[in-house]
Amino acid sequence: MMIVAKGVSKAYGRGRRSLVVLRDIDLSVPDEDFIALVGPSGSGKTTLLGLLAGLDAPTTGSISLGGARLSALTADERAAFRAEKVGFVFQTFHLLPTLTALENVMVPLELAPRGTAPRAKPRIRARELLERVGLAERARHYPAQLSGGEQQRVALARAFANRPLVLFADEPTGNLDSAAGAMVVELMEELNRESHTTIVLATHDLELAARARRVITLRDGRIESDRRNGCGGGDGLDRRPDGSNRDGAR
Repeated sequence: MMIVAKGVSKAYGRGRRSLVVLRDIDLSVPDEDFIALVGPSGSGKTTLLGLLAGLDAPTTGSISLGGARLSALTADERAAFRAEKVGFVFQTFHLLPTLTALENVMVPLELAPRGTAPRAKPRIRARELLERVGLAERARHYPAQLSGGEQQRVALARAFANRPLVLFADEPTGNLDSAAGAMVVELMEELNRESHTTIVLATHDLELAARARRVITLRDGRIESDRRNGCGGGDGLDRRPDGSNRDGAR
C-alpha cells in the first residue's frame, strides 16, 4: 500500500476549547490509485490531505507513506521526504513570481538530494515537462504573463518534476474555468498513467471527483462512504476502509 492511515484523529486546541476536525480515520490507498476526497466545507478533507502528505502530524493514530512511518520522522526528515517523494498542486498555484515557467519547474529539481536521477539535467527535464503540458513556447514567461489555466499546468509540471510517488492536489481546478479545469484534469490522468504516480485530491467539484477511480466522502470528520467509480473497474459498491462492503462482504 502506498498510504496507510490507522486511527487518525486531528484536534486543534485543548480541553473544552478543543476542535476535533478528524475522528478515527482508517484508510488504505494502493500504489498508482487515483483517489478523490469530497465532502462539505468543514468535513475535514483538506486536513486529511495535509496529514497524509506529512504537512502536519495527527493528534492520534499513525500514517505511513511509501513505506515510511511519518510519525517516526523529525520535522526536517519529513520535509526532506516530501521534497524527494511527494508532489503538490494547490488551488492558488503557488508559483514564484520572480521566476519564469521553466525556472519554477526547475525548483524541485535543483533542491533534490544529490544523486537522485532527475537532478543531473534539471533544465532538460523541466523543458520536457513543459512540453508535456503544452507550454513549451511559454517557458520564458513569468506567472503574471500566464493565464490561470497555464499557471496551474506549470504547477502540475513542477509537481511531477521529481517523479513523485504520490501527488496531492487541493482543489486543483478551484480557480479555473471549466475548459481550463478539464485540461488540467486530463493531464493529471495522463501523468498518473504514464508516471505510475498515486494521486490523492481534495475537491468540491463532483465532476472532477467522478474522474477519479475512487471517491471517499467525509462528513463531520469521519468517512461517510468509500466508493469505487465505474471507470476504475470497481464494482460500484460503497466500501469501508478495510475493503468490505456495507453487507460485510469483500
